[in-house]
Amino acid sequence: NPAPTKQNHIFFALSADPTYEWSDWRNCQVLWIQSVFVKKEFRGMGVFKMLYENIKSKVLDKKNGYCGLRLYVDKTNKSAQSVYKKLGMENHHYETFEWMLK
Repeated sequence: NPAPTKQNHIFFALSADPTYEWSDWRNCQVLWIQSVFVKKEFRGMGVFKMLYENIKSKVLDKKNGYCGLRLYVDKTNKSAQSVYKKLGMENHHYETFEWMLK
């Protein structure tokens, strides 16, 4: 398998202004990873891990004032959930409720 590179058409689009939310419970900003998708032929090669570790380093740098990372994952996407758990993420007590126009 080839290593993930720009030449292999793997691109990450990270906004200059990251998505974040204020956590009243933790008294800090939480960064969000939005819209994760890795093309099938690049899965299992550490593509998400590279992205995750880069963003996690921003949280670990205390001067940024962040206290953690969050992301949404479909309840049926067991493969993605497995990846997130292997990287040390946990499925905590939050549930998502929404109302959407149809």
